[in-house]
Amino acid sequence: MRIDRIELAVRPWRTATLVTAAVAVVELALLVMVGGALLAKPAPKARAAHHVVAKAVASTTGKVRAVAKSPAAELPRRKVKVVVLNGNGRQGAAASTARRVQVRGYRIGLVANAPAGNYAASLVMYRPGFEGEARRLARDLGVRVVGPLDGMRPAQLHGAHAVLILGA
Repeated sequence: MRIDRIELAVRPWRTATLVTAAVAVVELALLVMVGGALLAKPAPKARAAHHVVAKAVASTTGKVRAVAKSPAAELPRRKVKVVVLNGNGRQGAAASTARRVQVRGYRIGLVANAPAGNYAASLVMYRPGFEGEARRLARDLGVRVVGPLDGMRPAQLHGAHAVLILGA
C-alpha cells in the first residue's frame, strides 16, 4: 500500500514534466526554423553591404580581381584635387586631359609625366578615404581601372585626392 501512495504522489509531477518537455521541443523546433530562414535570406541592408560587384577589374600588372561595392563620393567635384600623369608617351596628352578634368569641375593639382610611358590602360588611383571620389572621376572620364594608391607616396601628390595616369 505504501508504494501505491508514492506512485499517486509522483504521477502529477510526471505529467507536468512530460507536458513541459513537449512544449520545449515545439519551441526548439520553431527557433530552428526561424533561425534557418534568417540565415538563408539576410536582410536587404546586410546583402547590400556584402554585395560583390560581378565585374572584374584588370590591374596594371595584368591580374584580375573582384571589386567590392564602393562607397559614394562625399566631396563635391570642385573640392577634389587631381594629379594627371602622362603614362602613354604621347606629348601633350596629360595637358589636354587635365583640361577635360577641369571642365568636369575637378581641381588640378599637378600635370606631369608618369615614371614610365608604357601604361596599357588609363587608371585612377586614390588616397585612403577617397575611393568614392576616385570612382566618380573614373566614371566621368570613362576610365575602367580604379585602385588604391600604388607606387606613390601621399607627399608626392601635392595635396591631391586622386591620380589619373593616362595609358594607351
